[in-house]
Amino acid sequence: MKSYDENRINEFLANYRNVAVVGISDKPERDSYQVAMYLKNHGYNVIPINPKFDRWEGLQAYPDLRSVPESVKVEVVDVFRKPEAVVEVVNEAISLNPKLIWMQEDVVNEEAADLAKSKGISVVMDRCMMKEHRKIE
Repeated sequence: MKSYDENRINEFLANYRNVAVVGISDKPERDSYQVAMYLKNHGYNVIPINPKFDRWEGLQAYPDLRSVPESVKVEVVDVFRKPEAVVEVVNEAISLNPKLIWMQEDVVNEEAADLAKSKGISVVMDRCMMKEHRKIE
């Protein structure tokens, strides 16, 4: 399984602050809600992506990455979807020119990673953004 070393992850967390959270939940008990809220509370600009609602914690939500306007800067696409859905997410993300695709714990898709890398997008797989951020706090 390919991922980046700790130093590269720390660099990503320090430099990329605009995070589209794909598969975000509006249920506080879900990991995607907790991670997004943590990021929001630690100064990240969270861009909620879920077709089931228009707003998340006061923020404009979008049904998918294709719906995010060009004026919204997306640096990281944080993926809370099943591994088999990630290729589609990466295909949607490409037009937004993100710097990084971050697949959460237990989300590994080498095809999606290779696609992202072929477009010059960095990839982290099978890591929790919140847990990694806590290591450098």
